Amino acid sequence: MSVKRTVFLGAGIGLIWSVALLVGAALFVQIPVFALIPTIMTAYLAPGLVMMAMVMRVAMRRFFEAGSGMGSLSEAGELDRQVLQNTVEQLVLAAAIWPAAAVILGPAGPGVIIALGLGFGAARVLFWVGCHRSPLLRSVGFAGTFFPTVGVTFWALTALVS
Repeated sequence: MSVKRTVFLGAGIGLIWSVALLVGAALFVQIPVFALIPTIMTAYLAPGLVMMAMVMRVAMRRFFEAGSGMGSLSEAGELDRQVLQNTVEQLVLAAAIWPAAAVILGPAGPGVIIALGLGFGAARVLFWVGCHRSPLLRSVGFAGTFFPTVGVTFWALTALVS
């Protein structure tokens, strides 16, 4: 299978993952609205832990590969740095959207963003591993992180307009 076809397949799997994540959270995860603020804060725990592991990995590579800590990285180290950069970008996007979505979606909101946070953590690990090993996992991981944020954005905007 060609790389483009593999990436497209992975994006499709990530899109299916995203829909399942949002629908599953809306149907099965109910958290009282009065717990909204602690829930919003807790939703970022899994993404934060994964990003912390990425920061640590890049720092270790800099220390052991470059010697002084700030030298040039190997190809694998540079790839880890790029994965970390993309994760920061995705997490900033999530931080800009998820809290508003949690408020707008009412009773479903807190459960949805907890599921988004857990799903983000899992998908980022797939993306990270996939960048080193498999275009399919890379594209599933990217889509599994990006599409849930896009989906909850449209869901919240639709709820806001209704």
